[in-house]
Formats: sequence, structure tokens, C-alpha cells
Amino acid sequence: MSRRLITAVEIDGAGGHPAAWRGAEVDPSAILTGELAVRAVQRAEEAGIDLATFADALEAPADLPERVSVRLDAVGLAARVAPVTDRIGLVPTLSVTHTEPFHLQASVATLDHISSGRAGWLVDVSSSDEAAAVIGRREPAPAAETWREARYVVDVSQRLWDSWEDDAIIRDAASGRFVDRDRIHYVDFETPSFAIKGPSIVPRPPQGHPLTVVRVASEVALQAVGEADLVLLPGTTDLASRLTAVRATSPKPRVLISVTVHLRNPENVRRFPSDDGELDYVGGVEGLAELVGEWAEAGVDGVHLRPGSLELDVPVIADELLPLLRERGLVGPAVKRAATLRTRLGLRRPENRYAVGGRP
Repeated sequence: MSRRLITAVEIDGAGGHPAAWRGAEVDPSAILTGELAVRAVQRAEEAGIDLATFADALEAPADLPERVSVRLDAVGLAARVAPVTDRIGLVPTLSVTHTEPFHLQASVATLDHISSGRAGWLVDVSSSDEAAAVIGRREPAPAAETWREARYVVDVSQRLWDSWEDDAIIRDAASGRFVDRDRIHYVDFETPSFAIKGPSIVPRPPQGHPLTVVRVASEVALQAVGEADLVLLPGTTDLASRLTAVRATSPKPRVLISVTVHLRNPENVRRFPSDDGELDYVGGVEGLAELVGEWAEAGVDGVHLRPGSLELDVPVIADELLPLLRERGLVGPAVKRAATLRTRLGLRRPENRYAVGGRP
């Protein structure tokens, strides 16, 4: 295979399985200090995985005795991981439905600065009464409406990232000028649900635009595909039709298949439907490597692995799965030099729409 698949791993508490924290190998206190995430991301980085996503939601986790009923803020956790990594991309989940777009984009831009150009954001929405009650910015709305608004939020965020030209900071001690005000712009953006004048309070991110990722788990989420750089498509029995739907909506984003993996199970069971209708993988690395090969033949651009247990499954992904995928020509060699996430994935750095010669 000539093309290299993108590889990603999800960080979610102690892992995607609700009982992962109860394993003898897990120190539950390490979940809330961030140490569990740090170990997992560092292991993934050393193995050559391209990016890590960080799960989050506005709704509180279910308060059940057998589950962890708290979680760390995804942006804060990614910021904790940034100084102790130097190559892997960091993509926290942010719900754009209730948080002000101006503050969302500033958080993502800040993460891109502190990670030296390795940041992105996984755009999510919320239609629940619980999230509306917690935040209080607006009433609950149907999913179709929240995804339509999400597209506006991504659009205005990119405009705010462009509101500072790359050379707006001049640090001219002689004249006492830190910035060139002629190179800072207002965006004057208005939608049915919000209006922003700008400019941003954070200078333009190192990547120009941090990576935008959208998880398409429903038809209404296709509305935001046109604004995305990457799409996470949950593995399902109707994968071919859903992949076709994404490509028909926009050829721009690269599509990664997202699947929960349990690699410590001795039985080589390849697929089974989870409670939410998506497909999990339970079994060994050989079977998963075959499955990844099938997805590659179907035309996907990468895989997003959601470990059932960070402590158990990430070492197997790093030490066994990635070498096997390289041996089969499905992924390239581990990146050993520092690079922006866009550079690593072969994505161009966007032009500034407000600079001379920029796009409208």
C-alpha cells in the first residue's frame, strides 16, 4: 500500500470500558491527577501514533457505584499532556452548543501555542436538558439545529484565528509598540444564535487553524463535515453507505474509522455490536490488523482506536499492533522529529483571509 494511514487513540478516563478503573493494574487516583493520560499518550507518541483525542461532555457521568462518576476537562488535560510530549497531536473534545464560541476558539488557540502547533479540537454538540440546565446559555435544541450551529461556530473560530495576521506582533521597543494594530482585524460575524465582532484575544495559532475534527455518528452531523479536516466515523455494519454519505457531503476531510478495542481478550472475536449500535473489536492484534487492512481497501484514511483500558490496551497497541501495521505497509515509520500536526498529516497551513491576498 502506497499511502500511509492516520492513526489516533482516544483518552477517556481509565479507558472506554466503564469498569476499566477497577482493574488491579490501575491506580484510580491517577485518573484525576492526569498521570494515567500522560502515560498513555507518551506510550502512543513513542509508538508513532499521530494524534490523541480526549473525551469529554457537558453532561456529568452517570453516578453509579461501578463507574467513575467524574472526569477531567478535556482541554485542561490536553494542556497537562502538552509539555511532556513533543510530536503527537492533542485533540480535546469541546461541546459548542452552550459555551460561547469566542471562549472556545481562544482555548483551542492557546493549546496550539503551548503545544507548538500540535492542537486540534473534536467538535461536539449537546441536545440534553441536563447540559442546558448546567450551562444555562440557551434552551435545549434538536440535534439538527445544534449541528447547524456547530458549523457556524467552526466558521467563526477560523475567522477569529485569522483576526491576527501572522506578523501582527512586532515588539518594537523603540516606538513602544508591541503589536501592529493594522494587522489585527474585526470579524463582524452574526448568526441566528450568536454574534461576534472580534478580534480574538489570542494571536494567530502556529498552525494558522488548529485541526478541526468532527465525529459523525448520525445523519444530522453531516452538516458540519464541510468545515472539518478529519471525520471520525464509528464502525458499523453499514460502513460503506456511511462512508459514501460523508464523501458525498464533502471530499475535503480525511475519514478515520473509530472503534473501541479490547485486545487482552484471549478469544479472537472480530466484531460485536455495543450498546449504542456501534461495533467494538475484541480479540488479538492479528485480527485487528486484518480489519484495518479491510478498511484501508474500502478507502478510509485512518483508524481512531478507543482502548477499553488505557493500562492494558495502549501497550498492546504500541508494542504489537503498530509494528504489525508497519510490517503490512498500512502505516509509515514513527515520526522522530517535531512538527506541527498539520505538517505531520500532510495538510496545508491555511492562508489568512484578512491578510493582503488572503481568501474572502
